[in-house]
Amino acid sequence: MDFYYLPGSAPCRAVQMTAAAVGVELNLKLTNLMAGEHMKPEFLKINPQHCIPTLVDNGFALWESRAICAYLAEKYGKDDKLYPKDPQKRAVVNQRLYFDMGTLYQRFADYYYPQIFAKQPANAENEQKMKDAVSFLNTFLDGQKYVAGDSLTIADLSILATISTYDVAGFELAKYPHVAAWYENIRKEAPGAATNQAGIEEFKKYFEK
Repeated sequence: MDFYYLPGSAPCRAVQMTAAAVGVELNLKLTNLMAGEHMKPEFLKINPQHCIPTLVDNGFALWESRAICAYLAEKYGKDDKLYPKDPQKRAVVNQRLYFDMGTLYQRFADYYYPQIFAKQPANAENEQKMKDAVSFLNTFLDGQKYVAGDSLTIADLSILATISTYDVAGFELAKYPHVAAWYENIRKEAPGAATNQAGIEEFKKYFEK
């Protein structure tokens, strides 16, 4: 299956780790947003929203990383551990995924991306909102080894992609002990962790400029 991506992108890395977890090989198609490759007519036919990551599985196109992760887990998972079928267990996984998308990753982007891509000064209010998001995650992880339930799920993989991005940005994860402990363990346990690490090294270059 074709996978349109950028290695530094946290959402792309989440999908790559999920693919590794279910044993699916992705045909990687590097998509240079800066060069406008996502706006080419051939890509717009696949994804009119022109965003990455985008997956094409035997003619079926899908974008939004967390939707892709769920699709891969449901279609190719050997069992339902990554994305449980039990309604309540799945609901918790979904909640964590939506929390990652709408709060944890979004607040990282709101604080850091204007500084990186628009050379704007740091916004103290957005910084506090970002810290609050990590504090929520710290509460979720109190007494828990995984972010959603008692085994590794796609929520762990998605949030690992996000938290590792916080890490390379220099965010002080040590102030959030449950997050720090989970991060130390999950980065070793997660399938595709090496791919995630290589991707965050690419993303780190934006902070070094």
